[in-house]
Parts: sequence; structure tokens; C-alpha cells
Amino acid sequence: MKKLSIFSALFIGAFALAQGIKFEETNFNTILAKAKKENKLVFIDAYTTWCGPCKLMAKNVFPQKNVGDYYNANFINAKIDMEKGEGIDIAKKYNVKAFPTYLFVDGNGELVHRTLGYVEEKDFIQFAKDAGDPSKRLGTLKKKFEDGEKDPAFLKNLAGLTMYSDSEFAARVLERYFSGKTELDREDIQMLLSATQSTDSPLYKTFLAKKAEITKVLPAERYDAFDKNIKLNTIVKKSYNADTKKWNDSYFMTETQKFLTKDEAVKILTRAKANRALKDKDIATYEKLTMELYKDTSALGSEELNSIAWNFFENVTNKPALEKALSWAQESVKKDENSANTDTLANLYNKLGDKKNAKLWAEKAIELAKKTGEDYSDTEKLLKSLNIQ
Repeated sequence: MKKLSIFSALFIGAFALAQGIKFEETNFNTILAKAKKENKLVFIDAYTTWCGPCKLMAKNVFPQKNVGDYYNANFINAKIDMEKGEGIDIAKKYNVKAFPTYLFVDGNGELVHRTLGYVEEKDFIQFAKDAGDPSKRLGTLKKKFEDGEKDPAFLKNLAGLTMYSDSEFAARVLERYFSGKTELDREDIQMLLSATQSTDSPLYKTFLAKKAEITKVLPAERYDAFDKNIKLNTIVKKSYNADTKKWNDSYFMTETQKFLTKDEAVKILTRAKANRALKDKDIATYEKLTMELYKDTSALGSEELNSIAWNFFENVTNKPALEKALSWAQESVKKDENSANTDTLANLYNKLGDKKNAKLWAEKAIELAKKTGEDYSDTEKLLKSLNIQ
């Protein structure tokens, strides 16, 4: 009787899982061809392995029967890691910068609609219905804006859809939205802060003009911190020439010392150069600058320590640097042991050839992930690859 109950539970669990979205397990061109043949749109879950909301969507929303029924009937579904394989080029093509992003494209690969973030079942189905309705697709909404639409709800929705893929357009939308607002609520302020990335943006004038209203919701020191970050983002962008890949150190130091100390400016410039080197895959420069930047890690939190350790695991190959990354991961675990940093520790031990400790920490990471309901499939693959008793 007990065996039957266990079997039944497994069967019911497998059956329930099968009711969710069925993702194609083939390359993107084949998926497009299938969509064209069946006259359907392609739904793309553009995710990364480190993205928390992506994992929650995969756990809580994609397996839902109602979601699966609608998406399987109306779309060819693809789940693509934006940092691996063909996902890298797909991310560039569709300008995917935030995760999770949901793309709806036709059989020719043309984008017809997009949205992003963690959403509940009802809203997720509504997104799909909007993608299938030409009157609600992004292109139609953009044309409606260009034709002069001023409805606040329309403008707010359009800004949310474009903020992370077409920031200049979103800024224009929000400029019109805020010009018609006499009072700002908390959601308005959050949107304004998220969209204002440069002192050259028309939204920066709104940010300055609405200071009194913003500081009714946020402490004045947080407003000042946002203002400083906007100025820094602007200076960083103007200090780097993407064509020559050269930094204008003199300009950066002159402009930032108007509101920062020299030591603060040097540290921020070093971090900016390290981040750019990583983006450009100049790993030697990235490694050198990061080692310089993190000589003293005593003030760092667990999450930041884990982040830099993981970046070294993914990108660095020389042993002394990996051993330094191992010490960062160990420090992260001491401050706050969780499935993420114990997984980092396991991977670093493995890369350094210490299979015994890799196995120990991989098992620990899986144990912690099970307790919190997190995905541990990648850690499980590592554990199986170790192949030791």
C-alpha cells in the first residue's frame, strides 16, 4: 500500500508538471521554421542561470496548467539562456538587458511584443493575449504614442514595456507622462528613478524639479545618493570611448572630484575599468584591476564577496587568482552561508583540482537549496561530474 501511494504521488507530480509550458529542445532557427509553418508566434523565455525571478517563474508559473494550456496552444515556446551559446547573439539582437525578459517574435524572427519580470499566472496569460492582438502589440503602442496619445495609464504601461530595451524612447514617454502629473505616488517615483540614467536625459530635469515631492517618500540622503549615481553614470559613459577602447582619466577625475574625494574617484574609476574589461573579455586587465580593488575585503557583504568570487570562477584561469577567489568565497560563506556561495565554493574547489572539498560543498549547496526551494540542477550536475566515492 505504501509503495502504491509513493508511485501514485510520483505519477500525479509528473502528470501535473506535464501540464505546464512545453519548451522546444532544438536550435532557434528550427523553432522559427516551426512557428512559420504553423502560423504561430514564438514565445522566448530569455533567462540567465543566476537570475532569481527567472527561477521563481520556472518553479511557480510555467508549470501551471492554465499557463501551459494557453501558451502551448498559441505559441512555439523556447527557453534560452542569454549568456550561453546562441542566446548571446539573441540577447544582442533583441537588446535583452534585464531578466527575465519575455519576447514574442514571428516566424521571420521579427519582434512583435515584449515584457519582463516576475508576474503571476493571470498577468502572464494576459501578456500572451496582448502579444496575439495586433492592436496591443509594442509596434502599435509606439505608433499610438507618436500620434500624440496622452492617457496616463497608456503612457505608464508603454514606459514599463520599453524602459530596459529602448531607454531613450522610454524617457520620451515618461517625459510626457510626468508633464501631466501634479502629484507623484511611490510607483511614479520608482519609475522616475529607474529611468533617469543620465544628467543629459530630459527626465533629469523632472528629477530635480520634483525633489520636494520625492523626498516626501524617500529620505533626503537617498535622493542625494541617487543624484550622485546619475552624475557618476553620465561621467563614466563620457569618459570611455567605445571605438578606441580608451579611458579619459583626466576628464573623469576632474568631473568626479566636484562631488567626490580623490580616493573615492580613483576607486570608482578602477571598478568601472574592471567592469569594462570583463565586458570586453580582456580577462588579464579585469583580473589585475579586481585584485587591486579588493585587497581589503573586510567591509564587504556576503553577496558582493560571492559575486566577485563567481566572476573569477567563470573567467579567470591562473591558479593564484583562483586561490584568491576561493578565499573570497570562504569569507562570503562565513558571513552568510547559503546555497549560492556554497555552490561557488564547490565550483572553485573543483576548478583548483580539489575534488574532495568540491564534493563536500556541492552536497552542502544542494542541502541548503532544498530547504529554501531553490533550483540546484547545476550543482547536481557538478556533483555527478566529480565521480568520486
